[in-house]
Amino acid sequence: MTLRQDLESLLGLNSVDYRHGLSKDELFDAAIANDRGRITKDGPDDAQKAWPTKLGKDGPLVFYTDPSCTGRPVQDTFAVAWPEVEDEIWWKNDLQKYDPDAYLGLRKRVAEHLNAKHATLYVQDVYCGVDPEYAIPYRFVGEYATHAMFVNNMFPKHVEGITNPDDKRWTMINVPSFRCDPERDGSKSQRAVILDFKNRMCLVVGRSDYCGVNKKSMFTIMNYMLPKMGHLSMHCSANVGEDGDCAILFGLSGTGKTTLSADPHRRLIGDDEHAWTGNGVSNLEDGCYAKLIDLDKDAEPIIAKALSMKGTLIENVPPLGGKPITETDPQELDLSDASITENTRFSYPLDCNPNVMPGAKGPHPQTIVLLTADAFGVLPPVSVLTPREVMYHFVMGFTAKLAGTEVGVTEPQAAFSACFGAPFMAQQPSVYAKLLAKKMSEYETRCILLNTGWGGGPYGTGKRISIKHTRALLDAALRGDLDAGKVEYEEHPIFHLRMPTSCPDVPSEILNPRNTWTDKDAYDQAATKLRDMFRKHFEARGFDKLGIEPVM
Repeated sequence: MTLRQDLESLLGLNSVDYRHGLSKDELFDAAIANDRGRITKDGPDDAQKAWPTKLGKDGPLVFYTDPSCTGRPVQDTFAVAWPEVEDEIWWKNDLQKYDPDAYLGLRKRVAEHLNAKHATLYVQDVYCGVDPEYAIPYRFVGEYATHAMFVNNMFPKHVEGITNPDDKRWTMINVPSFRCDPERDGSKSQRAVILDFKNRMCLVVGRSDYCGVNKKSMFTIMNYMLPKMGHLSMHCSANVGEDGDCAILFGLSGTGKTTLSADPHRRLIGDDEHAWTGNGVSNLEDGCYAKLIDLDKDAEPIIAKALSMKGTLIENVPPLGGKPITETDPQELDLSDASITENTRFSYPLDCNPNVMPGAKGPHPQTIVLLTADAFGVLPPVSVLTPREVMYHFVMGFTAKLAGTEVGVTEPQAAFSACFGAPFMAQQPSVYAKLLAKKMSEYETRCILLNTGWGGGPYGTGKRISIKHTRALLDAALRGDLDAGKVEYEEHPIFHLRMPTSCPDVPSEILNPRNTWTDKDAYDQAATKLRDMFRKHFEARGFDKLGIEPVM
C-alpha cells in the first residue's frame, strides 16, 4: 500500500499534499518558509516560528512554540479508553481517559479540516528503538517541518530485521491549526494529545507544538508495549565502562543523571529512554533533547559544541536584545534568559557525541543507580539496596524540590515520581518494578541509592555533597568495591538502609549522615519526618496492594 493509500485508509485524508522523507536541508528551508503560528501571548496565528542563525543552513534551526505550550501539555494528555485496553492502563492526571466515540468524531473532524484546507503535511518514517527485537516503525505526519526535523533528529532512521513493519507501525498526526471545541469534541481545552493503543495512533491537535510532545508520546507508547513483550522500558541514562560493564542511572530533574552519565571514561548508550531485553540495554532514540537553561559550556562541552552544528534544533531560547536572530551566532545566545520559559531545549543527533556506544546498545547492566537529591539532608550519600528495597525505592522515585525554585516553596518538599518517570508510565508502577527485580535477579545486577543532595543540615543550612565525593562513590559502586564481602555496612536506624562504613577517596564520617549534623536530635527529627512522608505516599498510592513491600 502506498503512503497516500495508507493515510487515506487510516485517517480519511484525500486532498492533502505530502512532503515525504525530506532531507534535513529541505526541512530546514521548509520550516523557515512555511511554519506559521503564534509565538507571543497576544500575537497573530501567522507569525514565523522557525529561524536560521548567522550560520544559516550550516548551523541550528531556532524554533519558537506557542507561549501556552513550552512544555508537555500534561492536563491535555489522554488515552482512548477502549474496552480492550482500559484495564491495562495506569489512569492518572498525566494520562486521562478519552471517550472512544468522542475520539472517533474528533479524528474525523481533523481529517475534514485538513482536506478542506488542502494541507501540506510533512512525513518522516523512522523507528522507536534500535533493537529489531522490539523496535516499531514510527510514521510522523504533521503540519510543521520543524517537527519533522525534530523527529528525524531524535529517532533511528534504519533498523534492519523488523518483520511485518506495516502491521507494527504507529502513526502520529500532528495538526496545530485545528482547534478543539470541548463541548463538541470531549476535550478539556482547545488542544489535546490523545494516544490510541488499539489502532496504533497518536493524535495531536491545537496549541501543542512543543517539540517534546513528538518524543514523549512515543515513550509513553513504548512503556505500554514493551512490558507486554517481556521487556523493561526505562526512563534512565546508560553507559558502558572501559571493561565493558554497563550501568543504568535513574533520576529525576536536578539529581545529576545527565552529569554523572557523561563520564569521559565511559561510553554513552543514551541519556533518557532505554529498553532492557534479553539482548541487553539499548536506546529507544537516536538523539538527545537537552535542557539549555543556564548551561555551563565548560561542564557540558559536547552540548556547547553541538549548538553550532548543522542539523540541530534550538527551542525557545530568546533572541538577543536589539539583534536579529538571523545575525546571531549560536554561541552568542544568552542561555540564562528564561523570559520565554525555564524549559529551553536543544535537539541534536546522538552522533554529535564522540563517545557513544556503537549502535547505541550495551550488555546487561552490572550496576543500577537510583539517584535522589535529598534537600532535607538526612539520607545517606550512598546505600546498597536489597532486591525488595530496589522495588520500593523504584516505585517511590523520591527527590526533593528546593526552596525558591517554585512560587510558594519556602522549604524543601518531598517529590515522588514512580519509576522515576510517572507521567510516561502507561501501566501500573508495579509492572515495571517486578520486571526490574526479575532482570536484576537473572543477571545478578547490584543496585545503589546515590544521594546527590545535602549533608550537615537541610538546604540553606547544610552543604551539598561534593561532586568529587559523589563521583568517588559512584565509581566505587561500579567497580564492585561496595559489594557485600568487600566492605562493612551499618544499618540506618530510621530508614533501615545499608550504609558502607568506608569508601575509597571519601571521608568515612560523611557516610552516616547523622555524623554530619551538629544537633543529633534535630537530625533524628528530620529523618523521622522524611520517613513518615515516604510512608504516607506509599499508603496513598496503594503500592502494598500492587505487591510492593514497605521497607521503611
